[in-house]
Formats: sequence, C-alpha cells, structure tokens
Amino acid sequence: MDSLEKQLICPICLELFTKPVVILPCQHNLCRKCANDIFQASNPYLPTRGGTVTSGGRFRCPSCRHEVVLDRHGVYGLQRNLLVENIIDMYKQESNSSKPAPQTTADQPMCEVHEDEKINIYCVTCATPTCSMCKVFGAHKDCEVAPLKSVYQIQKTELSDSIAMMVGNNDRIQGIISQLEETCRAIEENGRRQKSQVCEKFDHLYAILEEKKREMSLQVTAEQEEKLDYIRGLKRKYEDHLESMTKIVESGIQTMEEPEMALFLQTAKALLQKIGEASNKSHLEKVERGYENMDHYTVNFKKESRAIRAIDFIGDEDEEEGDGLGVGAEEEGHTALTASGGADGGGLPAHPPPLPLPQPAPNTLKNTGSS
Repeated sequence: MDSLEKQLICPICLELFTKPVVILPCQHNLCRKCANDIFQASNPYLPTRGGTVTSGGRFRCPSCRHEVVLDRHGVYGLQRNLLVENIIDMYKQESNSSKPAPQTTADQPMCEVHEDEKINIYCVTCATPTCSMCKVFGAHKDCEVAPLKSVYQIQKTELSDSIAMMVGNNDRIQGIISQLEETCRAIEENGRRQKSQVCEKFDHLYAILEEKKREMSLQVTAEQEEKLDYIRGLKRKYEDHLESMTKIVESGIQTMEEPEMALFLQTAKALLQKIGEASNKSHLEKVERGYENMDHYTVNFKKESRAIRAIDFIGDEDEEEGDGLGVGAEEEGHTALTASGGADGGGLPAHPPPLPLPQPAPNTLKNTGSS
C-alpha cells in the first residue's frame, strides 16, 4: 500500500490525485487543477474566461519536461485517466477500512522541550511549530500562535503556487535558452559568410595587383631588351673594326722588315692610305652617357600603402556616400591602387604609353671624331 501510494501522488500538490485526473501525451498524470495552474503560469498573456484559459497554448510536464501542446479547449481538452481515478477510490476505501483514524497522528513529532507534549500549534511570531506548553509556560508565551492545520493549509497552498510559478518560469527560461542557441547558430553562419566575402574581395585585389605588376615588368623588360640589342650590335662593330686594325698593323710590321727600298715603296703608299682610313673612327657610334640608366622606372607606393592600410569595413555613412557617387566612384575605387614613378613620385597612368627606345641618331649618339 505504501508503494501504491507513492505512485498516486501528484508531482505538483504532493497529495493523492484529485478528480478529475488528466493524462499528458508523455503518459504522466496530473490533477486537472494542478495542470491548469501550470498552464496559466506558463501562458500568463492568454485570454481567460472565468479564471480558466479557453485558448490553446503549451507547457512542460513537471516530471519529464516534455512539451505539452494544447488545443483551443486548453486543459479541458486533455483525456481523463479513469483507471487512475478508480485505483484512487479503491485505495482510499482500503486505507479507511484497514487504518484507524488515530493512527494518522502516530508519527506526529514531539516537543523537544516538553518531551511528553505533541507539536500541535504554530508560532506565527517565530515562524516555527511548537506545543501548547511552550505557549503557556515556555519561550512562546508572548508570541502570536495559530492552529497548526490552518497554517499547514496556507503554506501548502503557497508552496503549490510557488512550484507552479517556478515551473512556468523554467519554461520561459528554456524558451530564452532556445532563442539564444538559435542566435549563436545564426552568428556563426553569418560570420562564415562574411569572412568568405572578405576573402573573395581580397583575392580580387590580389589579382589586380598581380596583373599590374606583370604589365609594368613587361614594360621594363621591353626597354631592357631593346637597349641590350643595340649595345650588343655596337659591340660587334667595334670588334670588327679592331680586327681590321690588327691586320693592318701586322701588314705594316711586315713592310717595315722589307730590305729592298723599291719593294718597300711599292707597298708603303697603299698601306699608309689604309692606316689613315682605319684611324678615322667617325663612322663608329658612341653610347651617350647615362644610356644604361633605368631609373625612370622607379616606383613609389607610399600613397597606395596608406590607402591599403586604411582598408576597413563599410559603415553606414560610407554606404550613403557610395549611393550618391554611383558607378563612377566604384570604378575609381578599382583603380585607386596605382604605381607612382619618376623622380617627383607622381602616379603612373593605368596604362602608361611605351617609352621611346634609343636609336642611333645624331641627337643621342656621339662619334669618336667629335671627341
């Protein structure tokens, strides 16, 4: 019987189930009144009529925390557990027939000061149960007291209401926790998406810089190859001239060794003419001073470096300015990072014109005869 009684206790009011008993979708049972109290505490803003909620809502089972969803009938839409009601009736009949009435007070506690007196009153002033002797002769003789049963009913009702209110608060907190979890998931997803967009923008910027670097490198390489071809050709001309001069010198040395004056005079005049022609270097070109210099391709990225370091996320004011500027401003932003060249550090145009290559002309070349 004791084990059976534990199974018939309502988890809200902590007493035997009172009719009618409702069965929840999770198969746990509640008194209808207790279920209605929990429902009202969990749904304080639903419309009521006569103190009873008449529209659908939801609350959680106090035993397993399973969410119970109600229809428009509210708690009155839950199914009654007639089996439990019949068991309670049989249990009460069996208890009344097997247990005498005085036995209910067999476990009543005794007063610690007056060991022969039962605790049968409640001291309202000290907020503690006590016995009649303590009120008449003891420590509570000047205190206000009340019947134990009335205080018991009052505090039991307060505890039941507090439990119902706590269950409702727990449901609201659980709802807040669910919303916070959803917010965390949304923040993680939004963060991943925005990081992906930032990486795409920077990849696009890297591609622009790589393309610009390739264009400027090709421009320097073109002039470098042109100058090298010219210098190498000029070098071959001087080498050919040196070789012919060497041959004339060898012929002159052989002529100087000729002992016969007639033979010497026959070859000396022609040889002197060749030496005079070979000594004239007016037909050979001379490289102008500074021709090898490539400093006009110097770049200065101080302004662009400051612009890159100033890159940041767009704020509300920036968005408004961007809307007013239109497409032209966006195109200008794509060309904001450009190289600066020359001694004055001025910016190079987006597509600089090719520099003129040196030609063997009188205004750029000097001959050896003029020197």
